[in-house]
Amino acid sequence: MSESVNLPALGESVTEGTVTRWLKNVGDRVEVDEPLLEVSTDKVDTEIPSPVAGVVEEILVAEDETVEVGTALVRIGDGSAGGGSTDGGSAAADPSDSADAAADQANAEAADAEEPEAAPSTEQNDPEPAPAPEAPSAPAAEPMPAAPAAPAAPPAAAPTPAAAPVPPPAAAPSPAAPSPAASGSAPSATVPSPGATAAVSGYVTPLVRKLANEQGVDLGTVTGSGVGGRIRKEDVLAAAEQAKAAASATGAATSTAAGPFVAAVSPLRGTREKMTRLRKVVAERAVQSMQSTAQLTSVVEVDVTKVAQFRDAHKAEFQEKTGAKLSFMPFFALAATEALKAHPKLNATVDGEEIVFPESENLAIAVDTERGLLTPVIRDAAELSLAQFAQSIADLAARTRDNQLKPDELSGGTFTLTNTGSRGALFDTPVVFLPQSAILGTGIVVKKPAVVKVDGQEAIAIRSSVYLALSYDHRIIDGADAARYLVAVKTRLEEANFAPNLGY
Repeated sequence: MSESVNLPALGESVTEGTVTRWLKNVGDRVEVDEPLLEVSTDKVDTEIPSPVAGVVEEILVAEDETVEVGTALVRIGDGSAGGGSTDGGSAAADPSDSADAAADQANAEAADAEEPEAAPSTEQNDPEPAPAPEAPSAPAAEPMPAAPAAPAAPPAAAPTPAAAPVPPPAAAPSPAAPSPAASGSAPSATVPSPGATAAVSGYVTPLVRKLANEQGVDLGTVTGSGVGGRIRKEDVLAAAEQAKAAASATGAATSTAAGPFVAAVSPLRGTREKMTRLRKVVAERAVQSMQSTAQLTSVVEVDVTKVAQFRDAHKAEFQEKTGAKLSFMPFFALAATEALKAHPKLNATVDGEEIVFPESENLAIAVDTERGLLTPVIRDAAELSLAQFAQSIADLAARTRDNQLKPDELSGGTFTLTNTGSRGALFDTPVVFLPQSAILGTGIVVKKPAVVKVDGQEAIAIRSSVYLALSYDHRIIDGADAARYLVAVKTRLEEANFAPNLGY
């Protein structure tokens, strides 16, 4: 008996989705709530979990195909009729013939007896460890004969490639190497070969796996920071940086002559790749916005020394009581949304020949992900405290990067905040996306000498400074309106009276 899995409703305004990647193949076993496929919509990319447990019998929608909500995507059976889909025709034989039924049952029992050994070699992302010598070279071409010999082969073959454990003197200089690694993974404890597959518990996205291969990172040594311990792009990059730092320290200790600078070369150099659905949607909306509106940008410099001092004085207690880190972003978000209440044009939209002023300030936060830029929304943001901002921003950013957002959480924003300084930029000129009329970009906070007044006299002091760049639609917002708004945000931050806004 099989059951169809349909494309679920992914939000009130989402009517269709594009299958971007199948995470399971025909014949694979799937458990309840285990990811089946990745789907892209106009609002969000997400994984579709399986509502039932069983064996994938038939995939009904191909990758890159767009279907409506409710369309059947895949059929999943109980797998009791013949070891997956390898003998689907036999399972459908005439049940009235008792001899044929007996033969089918015997074949099914034989197939079921061999299936557990063949499964690890047919599923790249299966968490069960596969024999190390056969993982890169035997892509399930002949799983039936190879499976019985697999358990016995590694003990006999292990001494040959792993020469270190045999002679004790050779292993003595590195006594820490064998202790943390299991015997089956010891040969791959160093940088894996490009085709190697690390024994990682849980599902790892293909993009993360590809990045790990490019960076030379063994996923088996990486601790995931995502939901349920999932390994994310940031975890791989952090592991790569640690490896580079260790290599640099070793090189500095063993060599006094600096070698020539070698620039990193991206594997995308000289190649082509198809635009993702999300990238196409962002591109279309950016062009539409630039062609439909009159955009320009105003910039102010803000002295956030008092904010930095306030943050340093409260961040330990803040994290202890709220569980969230106190960065500069909650201060920027609070000041920006408070100022919108006094300057509603920055929060307004254009509807034909009318200007619509919303009743609330719904703050969209730009989040950089491996799939592209997404902007989840914090609703009624002007009423929130620093603690609520910190928790909301951290929660939305984590769920955005882990594909856990609901599509409705990406709609309804009336103003956007983007932290362009997170990658070191002083400021940029962000693009306003319709139907919004303004977006505020925050640059990197830097220390610099500045002229200040001490006892009425001018003096040079080290101050923390940041640039705020406001892009706006000149159809309804004049330069004076933008300047008044920016000065209101600047004044709020420089006064730094945030003690009543801590929220605990």
